[in-house]
Amino acid sequence: MKILKLLNNNYLSILLIILFLSFDARAEDKPIDIWDIDQNKIKESKSNNNKNDEEVKDKQITQSNIYSLQSQKEIDTVQLDSSLDSKEIRIIGLYDPEDYNLKIDLWVNSNGDQLKDLFSNLAKLDLSKDASELMNIIMLTNSYYPEINITENEFMKIKSDWLIKNNNRNLIEEYLIKNQILNLHPKLSRYLVDQYLSESNVEKACELFLKNTEVILDEYLSRFNLYCLVNEGRVEEAQLILDLKKELGFKDEYFENKLNYLFGITDKPDLTISEVSILDFHIAHRTNPDFAFEPKKNTNPLIWKYLSTSNLLFNIEEIDIVEFEKISLIEKATHDKNYSEEDLFSLYKRFQFNINQLLNATESYKSLSNVEARALIYQRILLESDINKKLELIKLLKDLFVKDNYANAFDDELKKFLSAINSDEVPSNFTTFYFSYLTEDNIELNDIKFNKDILHQSKLVNYFNGDFAKSKIEKDLNNYLRKIKKNKKYLISKKDIMLIESIKSDGIEISKKYENLYEINDLEMPTDIQVMINNNELGSTLLRIIEVIGQDELEALDEDTLYFIISALNQLNIDYIRNKILLKVLPLKV
Repeated sequence: MKILKLLNNNYLSILLIILFLSFDARAEDKPIDIWDIDQNKIKESKSNNNKNDEEVKDKQITQSNIYSLQSQKEIDTVQLDSSLDSKEIRIIGLYDPEDYNLKIDLWVNSNGDQLKDLFSNLAKLDLSKDASELMNIIMLTNSYYPEINITENEFMKIKSDWLIKNNNRNLIEEYLIKNQILNLHPKLSRYLVDQYLSESNVEKACELFLKNTEVILDEYLSRFNLYCLVNEGRVEEAQLILDLKKELGFKDEYFENKLNYLFGITDKPDLTISEVSILDFHIAHRTNPDFAFEPKKNTNPLIWKYLSTSNLLFNIEEIDIVEFEKISLIEKATHDKNYSEEDLFSLYKRFQFNINQLLNATESYKSLSNVEARALIYQRILLESDINKKLELIKLLKDLFVKDNYANAFDDELKKFLSAINSDEVPSNFTTFYFSYLTEDNIELNDIKFNKDILHQSKLVNYFNGDFAKSKIEKDLNNYLRKIKKNKKYLISKKDIMLIESIKSDGIEISKKYENLYEINDLEMPTDIQVMINNNELGSTLLRIIEVIGQDELEALDEDTLYFIISALNQLNIDYIRNKILLKVLPLKV
C-alpha cells in the first residue's frame, strides 16, 4: 500500500496506539450542551456503545464516504451523539428561553406550512435593525424544532439561510462552535470560512476548525480543515491524514498536487488555477510564486474580494484610459466594494475631454461609451458652481451608475458632494433626492427626557426598566389616572393605553373608577395573529410581528401598529421583548 511507503514504523505505531486507546476515552472530550437530558438514557447509551466497540470500529473503518478521518476517538463521539434521543438532540441554540420570557417549546405548536410561508416572506425583506435583533432571538433560543409539516433539515436550512443573510459572523461562529454542529450546518460553516478566506484572513478561517471537536463529514470543509493543519505547520499530521483519506477513496488531483508542493514532496509547483472555490483559488495563489490572475465580470465575488485584500487587482496607475473593458471591471469591483471609490474617480480624472464636451456635458455624454460618459459628467460636476446645475449633474451621474447596475460605486463620493451643499440652498425639485442620499446611518438617541404632563413620557416608563416596586407603581399609576380624570382637556393616546395595559397585564391593579377612561378596540388586532395567539403558536406569532415591523425601525411605526404588537406580547406574557419595545417607543428621546 502506498501509505506504508510514506510512513515510518514510529508513525504507524503511534497511529495504531491512538486508534486502540481512543475507544476507552471516546465520550469524555466532547461536551453535549443539551437541555433537560435524561441521564439514565446517556448511561444506557454509553453501556451499549461499550458492548459494541468492535462493531463500531469495523463500521467506521470500512465506510468509504468518510471524507475526514481525524481520529477514531472523534468518530466514536459522533456515534455517542447519534444514539441520544432525537428530541434531545434537536434542542440547539445560544440563548436560554427564560432570558427572553420564551419557552423551550417555542415552535412546537406551529404549522410547518405556515412557517415556510412566513420565512419565505421575511427572506424577501431587508429587515431593520430592530426586526433583525428580534429575529436573532427567536432563531437562536434553545428550543425544540417544529414537527408539523416540516422536517428538521428544512428548519435547519431556514436557520442557516437567515444567519447567512444577516451576516453576523461572530454570532454564526458562536452558534456553530458552542453546539458543535459543523456537520448539521455545512452550508453555514462553509459560508463563514469562505468569507474569512476571501479577506485573506487564513488564521480566522481556520479558527473554526481548531475549536471544533467532532469529525468533519462535509467534503469541502474536510479539505479546508486539512489545509489548516498545513498552515499551522502540522505537515506530518496533515500528510498522514491525507494518506488515510486516499486509502478510503479520496481523489482530487488538483488538491493533492498543491499539498504535495506544500509538503515538500515536489519542488515544481502546479501552475493551474481553479476558480471552483475560494479554497482552490487561495491554494493556487499560495503555491505559485509568480501568481497572476485577471478577473472577469462573471468571476466569483469571493475571488474578487480575495484579489482586493491580497493586493492582486489592477494597479490604477497602470491602466490606460482606452481600456474601457478593464475600467468597466473596476466600476463593478467598486460597486462590490473591492475597489475604493477614490481610486475609481481618480481614474475618471485622467480622461481628456475638449471644452465643448465639458460645457455641453448633459448632451455630449449621450454619444460616448458608458465609461466615458460617467467620466465626463464627473469632471463637469467638479467644475460646476451653480447649485441647481450641480445637483442636476450629480443626479445624472447616479442614474448612469444605476443604469449599468453599479449603483454602489457612487455612494461615498455622492455623500461628499451633497454634504458640501447647504440644505437651505437645495431647490424644491431636488429635496427628495438630496435628503434620501444624505441621511445619517445608525443615529441612536439614548438620553430620555421625561414629561410629567404626558402619561407615556412620564417617569412611570421606568417601570419597564425594572426601576419600580409593585406597590409604588400601583400607587403612582392610580395617582396619575386621577389627575387625567380631572383634566378634561387630556386626551389619552394609544401609547398611554399601551403603558396602562402592559402594567395591568403584569398583575398591577388600578382602581375601578378609572376603567372607563379609555376604550380598547379588539378589532385592531389582525385576525391571523389573534388565531396564532389563541393556538399558542408562539414562534409563528413572533414571526408575524417581525414581518409587520419589516424594514422599519420601531420608532417609525404608527401607534395602531405598535398597539397591537404590544397587545400580542401581553397576551403571550413575553415581557422582556415587550419592555424593550416600550422603552424604545414611549419615552421622549434627545
